[in-house]
Amino acid sequence: MDQMKLLNLLEEDPRKSVTDLADLLGESEEDTEKAKKDLEDRRIICGYHTVINWDKTNVDHVDAVIAVSAKPERNTGYDKIAERIARYPEVSSLYLMSGGSEFLVNVNAKTMREVADFVGLKLAPIEGVSRTTTMFILKKYKVNGVEINLEKEVEDDRLPVSA
Repeated sequence: MDQMKLLNLLEEDPRKSVTDLADLLGESEEDTEKAKKDLEDRRIICGYHTVINWDKTNVDHVDAVIAVSAKPERNTGYDKIAERIARYPEVSSLYLMSGGSEFLVNVNAKTMREVADFVGLKLAPIEGVSRTTTMFILKKYKVNGVEINLEKEVEDDRLPVSA
């Protein structure tokens, strides 16, 4: 079975049925189900997510990106700091980065005040964290490859005029 093709199909549309996946892969449903389960068990597939346009709901929702500077710990580098940050439920994504900051943290909350409290009371006091820079997301246009706030481009159907 072509695992890369299976992964690409699931990344494109995680709701594809095993029947559809098997058809696209030219494999049996049983083999496709086994391959998918194996990828999940080995944590190659780590989850399935829905992209939600919170702007179109009547729910308070704030997303922020926080650049975190930190000093690595002896013997564990950045891993222990990352484990502490990742445990907080407000953290939706956490990345070790190159560049000006060591970590990039995505945070979801109901209000800007909740994000500020998270940074001031939970994130900044972590041993090893030396600086944070919080950026609030004002509007999302594309998330995980999905356009969510872009207007459909209207095709210009006017006839050309020549002189």
